[in-house]
Amino acid sequence: MILPQNNNNLTMTIPTKKRTQGRKKIEMKKIEELNHRQVTFSKRRSGLFKKASELCILTGAEIAIIVNSPGKRVFAFGHPTVDSVVDRYLAGISDVDGDSKVCLPVHEFNEDYSRIARELEAEKKRKEMILDSKKVNNNVESEVYWWEEPVEELGLEELELFVESLEKLKNNEFEREDLWA
Repeated sequence: MILPQNNNNLTMTIPTKKRTQGRKKIEMKKIEELNHRQVTFSKRRSGLFKKASELCILTGAEIAIIVNSPGKRVFAFGHPTVDSVVDRYLAGISDVDGDSKVCLPVHEFNEDYSRIARELEAEKKRKEMILDSKKVNNNVESEVYWWEEPVEELGLEELELFVESLEKLKNNEFEREDLWA
């Protein structure tokens, strides 16, 4: 910010930032002031739960944390659930192999997602091709279905898609027929 001085010289003054205490090491002893203790508890609890969640994601560990607050409230975090982890602990069941039946097969889910995403993209391209062919043939308003259109003007890739689509249509009709039978 530039401010004029009495001697008609221009000088620059830089506004000062508000200084905070930032991160500093605190002594490990009970915080005496109740309000500060509750704020610290709340921040540390959320940090603890966040770290526990990260540990679960990174390693597949099953974790249960139960915390009583200074205000006599109970907070819990558990993966997959607090109950399932506590029940396993109380029953003395340990998973020696490291293969938990509760762990989700994330790798399989990712593969399925990738496959479905590829199929979706292929269907979108097919839809665009069909819409483009309708626009070219000026059949947008007509009652002609895609399987009734002339195939003489289609290229090799379009013909292959056409045959594949006809086979899918046929299979869908057979499945529908089986449902009604």
